[in-house]
Amino acid sequence: MRLMYVVRLFAVPFVLCVAGVASAPALANHPDPAGENNSREARPFAKATLAVGATLDPQGRLWLARVENQRLLVSWSKDNGNVFSSPVVVTPEPEDISADGENRPKIAVAQDGTVLLTWVQSLPQKYSGNVRFSRSTDLGRTFSRPITLNDDGRITSHRFDSLAIDGTGRMVVAWLDARDRDAARERGEKFSGVSVYTAKSFDNGASFGANRRFQKHTCECCRIALSWTKEGPVAFWRNIFGSNTRDFAIANLDKGGVRRATYDEWQIDACPHNGGSIAGDRQGQLHLVWFTNGTARQGLFYKRIGGDWESRPMPVGNAEAQANHAALAAMDNTVVLTWREFDGQVYSTQMMHSNDGGTTWSEPLRLMESAGATDYPVPLIDGEKVLIVWNTAKDGLRILPVERITARRSN
Repeated sequence: MRLMYVVRLFAVPFVLCVAGVASAPALANHPDPAGENNSREARPFAKATLAVGATLDPQGRLWLARVENQRLLVSWSKDNGNVFSSPVVVTPEPEDISADGENRPKIAVAQDGTVLLTWVQSLPQKYSGNVRFSRSTDLGRTFSRPITLNDDGRITSHRFDSLAIDGTGRMVVAWLDARDRDAARERGEKFSGVSVYTAKSFDNGASFGANRRFQKHTCECCRIALSWTKEGPVAFWRNIFGSNTRDFAIANLDKGGVRRATYDEWQIDACPHNGGSIAGDRQGQLHLVWFTNGTARQGLFYKRIGGDWESRPMPVGNAEAQANHAALAAMDNTVVLTWREFDGQVYSTQMMHSNDGGTTWSEPLRLMESAGATDYPVPLIDGEKVLIVWNTAKDGLRILPVERITARRSN
């Protein structure tokens, strides 16, 4: 039985309190990294790209990473995005930073306050790029000089990065890497897709081990999703099975053992530019959401995996409205699922939630809408706090606080 939303203010499973258009303040001539900009006026970045990175730290503060004029900027808010700190520049020299579609800067904050960032620097050569990294050990006041994580020295595709941390010092970065494909072609051999490579750190990014190839023959342009679980980091990516079946795979990056996660039989000699999302919960379950256009099923789907058991795929959203580009966040028994739809005139952010670990789900709720270009919605969860972050070209950055209270069941 599905959980229901009762549309009555302060009497619903999720009480929605819109903070308005909360925009990170524009870069000042003399930014004060430790201070706050007390202006509540919506002042979006000039020439800002739309795809933003967002996370909640152990103290419940919202951190935002976004791009303005070829600079990566970081700011934080202690009031759910109503007021942000002055943005701090992470990249001292201009970089062409990928921040649209399946690409966005990634940000995470460890328990000791270390702020960790990865992003993709696009290079002039077609489809080429570098995976970049920087960190702050003084609560975001200053950042280390950016370094390149891919260590092969090739000018080729290193893109679609993902970052996961355990909070106490361990971190892993995974990305799609074309070095194996290029080397195979130089030998006159065929190579389907690209590979998944990783770089790991055990000291909150102070040092990294050598790059490690984890999997060959993966889709070229579908983002990788990572989640840190009790068993370590788990990756979810669109793999190439057989000659060209582009379904999803899942694996623990520490233990290996690639497992096919979806059986949609999407056979396509192209990249769908449509990655999935993964979130682990306290019970050890993995929650997955993905898009497919296979012969077995088409559309957006969710399922959960627990050990050798897995649920049946559950359709999500309105396929006629192009339900797509979904994301998951989970904590304890609560799972939040967001996605974007388009009705021919406006884009909308949609949400469902479960309060019993994915067994039952609420009805879809239309949270926000905007005409023109938009980012994909990003759900965040921490304790009793749920935030939905959505950047739009017309209406700016929108942050929707969602209060979790006891869910009621329908008869």
